[in-house]
Amino acid sequence: MNPWKQQPAWVLVGLCAIAGVAVILSDDDSLRETAFTVLMYATLASSLNLCVGYMGYVNFGHIVFFGLGGYLGFYLVSRHDWPIYSAAPVAGIAVSLLAALLGGAVLRLRGAYFALATIGVNEAARSFVNNFPPFGGPTGLSISFSAYARYGGATRALWLAYLLLLVTALASVAVSISVRHSRFGLGLLSIREDEDAALTMGVRAPLDKAIAYALSAFFPAVVGAIFFFKNGNVEPSDAFRLHTSIEVIVMVMLGGQGTVVGPLFGALCYERLRGVLLTTPVVKDLHLAVAGLLLLLIVLFLPAGAIGALRRRLPALAKVLP
Repeated sequence: MNPWKQQPAWVLVGLCAIAGVAVILSDDDSLRETAFTVLMYATLASSLNLCVGYMGYVNFGHIVFFGLGGYLGFYLVSRHDWPIYSAAPVAGIAVSLLAALLGGAVLRLRGAYFALATIGVNEAARSFVNNFPPFGGPTGLSISFSAYARYGGATRALWLAYLLLLVTALASVAVSISVRHSRFGLGLLSIREDEDAALTMGVRAPLDKAIAYALSAFFPAVVGAIFFFKNGNVEPSDAFRLHTSIEVIVMVMLGGQGTVVGPLFGALCYERLRGVLLTTPVVKDLHLAVAGLLLLLIVLFLPAGAIGALRRRLPALAKVLP
């Protein structure tokens, strides 16, 4: 079944595009920064959903793709004078290829063993970058404001970064919709339910898992390249934050794993909650504690997430909320 022949798919992507373009038309710097953060987390959550929601593999090292893509993209921009709109997709492709090779090893593990292995992958990548001279070692890489002159100045470069991120976010949603309703996606769902039974039924589990793992790596890598280009510098401590992976898992679970809309809704809600906590003096250092508490409550009382719960209680919404 082609999901793009159904109205909900077009409506979802269209609404996201309209909201994103409205920010550009507003020419509001504050709104742009807020929208940038929401789009970034929505893309990370949507891509992680390919592993967690569709395949059933909880990846605590998802941020490693963001960090590696950020470093590679920033290296091409700062050291080889590549434009960001070329460096970002190249970084995404390179990290996806690396993830495909890495997936052949770590995806042999299941359950808690896979989750622990992904934490190890993140720490190994951080240690490697921290001791890799071309990437600046522990001090990282940076660029001067003059590097933004080719984009019309720093201000216009910020809007370019936002536009590139908007396109990336829309592409990640489109891929999520396409995978969810494809034969490949059905294979991933069967792996999630019972991998041994899926193998018996002819699903190419090792290949499908490697493809999904590589696909889930592409968009975080592109986002990382755009994010650090916007910031003007990249450091190991910022690129490989393990707690960010945990927060993205909370977003996926909060919205509804295995759905298309769920990760987007979870990213929006959690980021708004996180913004309130960070700007409230009394609880500004407790946002990670709130993330842990949220994850616990979701697992205990709302395992299907907000969108999943709505779809179960109101089956008619299943056709409207993919």
